[in-house]
Amino acid sequence: MQKLVVLGAGESGVGAALLANQQGWDVFVSDSGVVAEHYQQELDEAGIMWEQGLHTLDLIFAANEVVKSPGIPDNIPMVQQLHARKIPVISEIEFAGRFTESKLICITGSNGKTTTTMLIHYLLMHSGVNVEMAGNVGTSLARQIAEGKTPEWFVIELSSFQLDGMYDFKADVAVLLNITPDHLDRYDYDMQNYIDSKFRIVQNQTEEDVFIYCQDDEVICTELPKRIFKSELLPFTQTDILKQGAYSTIDELIINYNDETMSIFSNELSLKGRHNLYNSMAAGIVAKVLNIRKKLIRESLLSFKGVAHRLEKVSSVRGIEFVNDSKATNINATWYALECMQKPVVWIVGGVDKGNDYNELMPLVEKKVKTLICLGVDNDKLKQAFQGKVKDIVEVQSMEDAVGNAYKKGTKGDVVLLSPACASFDLFDNYMQRGDLFKECVRNL
Repeated sequence: MQKLVVLGAGESGVGAALLANQQGWDVFVSDSGVVAEHYQQELDEAGIMWEQGLHTLDLIFAANEVVKSPGIPDNIPMVQQLHARKIPVISEIEFAGRFTESKLICITGSNGKTTTTMLIHYLLMHSGVNVEMAGNVGTSLARQIAEGKTPEWFVIELSSFQLDGMYDFKADVAVLLNITPDHLDRYDYDMQNYIDSKFRIVQNQTEEDVFIYCQDDEVICTELPKRIFKSELLPFTQTDILKQGAYSTIDELIINYNDETMSIFSNELSLKGRHNLYNSMAAGIVAKVLNIRKKLIRESLLSFKGVAHRLEKVSSVRGIEFVNDSKATNINATWYALECMQKPVVWIVGGVDKGNDYNELMPLVEKKVKTLICLGVDNDKLKQAFQGKVKDIVEVQSMEDAVGNAYKKGTKGDVVLLSPACASFDLFDNYMQRGDLFKECVRNL
C-alpha cells in the first residue's frame, strides 16, 4: 500500500488526506501547530492517523509521497531532508488533479486573483455551466473530488506556493493577472524565483489550451520572449487595440475573440477602478473562450458583487467613509487602492513586512494621504519611509486604537482606508480576521 504523509492539517491538507484515504492510500497527517477541532473529527471519522504539536520524522520519512501545505516553506530542514531522500513533495492541487476528469481554469497573480476567480465562477454559474470553485478560495479541490463532485469546469485560484508543488498538473485555461514583488521572503529575496513560480501556471499546456495574460504588466512582457508556449495566447490591455483578446478605450471594455466582438461601457461594470477593469477583462476572455453568449457575459459583469476585504465599503460615520481593503497584503494591491481614492485619505497600514519597497507608493501618498496610522508590532520601517512625506503619523498596536485614531483624525469628506500592504500575522490570524475586526470597530464608533 502506498503511504502518503500530509504536512499541515488545514483545509487543503485535510482535503488531500480524505481523498488519498478514499483512493486506498495509507495516510498520516502531521501538523506542528494545533489542528482545528472540526478537522480532528473528520480525520478520526475517516480512520486517518494524525498528530499535532510536533512532526514525528520516522513516520514522515517512511512516505512514498508527501503533500505539503502551502504555508510551509521549502527551506525548513524537514522538507530539505525529504528532498535529500528523493521523497516527492507536492501540493494538494497536484495530488487532487490526478483524480478528476473536469476541465480546469486556473488563475494566479500577485493581486486580483480572488476577485477574478470568483467573477469567473459567478459568470459561468450565471450562464448555466456546471462549475465549482476551488484552490486558494473556499473548499479545497481534493475535498470536492473526494465528495464525488464532477463539474464540467473547476475554477481554481492558485498562489505561488501552491504552484511550487505542482509538476504534472495542467490548466486547460491559465490566467496570469500580474507579477509584482510579493512573498520575496519565501524566494530568497530573488524576484526571478518568484516570477518562475508564477509561470508554472502554463507548464504542461498543449496546443488545445489557452493562456490569458496582462499585456500591460512589465514583468510578464519581459518574460514572454524567454519562454516557449504551445497554448493559444490571449492578452488583455488598457493601452493598446487587440484583434484577439480584450482592451479598453476611454469608456468601453472590448473583447475580440475568433472574429467576434463585444463591448461593454466601463462605467456600467459592477467592479470599479483600474485594477478591476483588468479582472473584468480576464473573466470576459475566459467566458468567450468557453462560448458563453454575449448577453450573459454582459449581465454577469454588470451584476457581480465584489469580494469581502477588497475595497469593501463598510460604512460612513459623520461624513467619514470607511473602506476595508485588508486583503491588500502587498505594495501593488495598496497602490491600486490608493489610486482609486478620490477623497483625502486616513491610511491604516502595517503588519508583517514581506520585503516591501514603499517608494513606489510615494507619489500617491504625498498627493492623497493626510494621516498615516501604523498598525503593527514593529512599525519602524514604515515610520522611516514616510517621515516628512505625511504630516501626521500615529503608531498603534490594536485595531480598536487604529479605527479610533482614524476617526479622530478624519473630518467630513475624508476616507479611512485599511490597506495594510503587509501580511497580518503579527496581530491577527489572517487578513480576514483583520478585516472583520476593522468592520466591527467601525460599527462600534
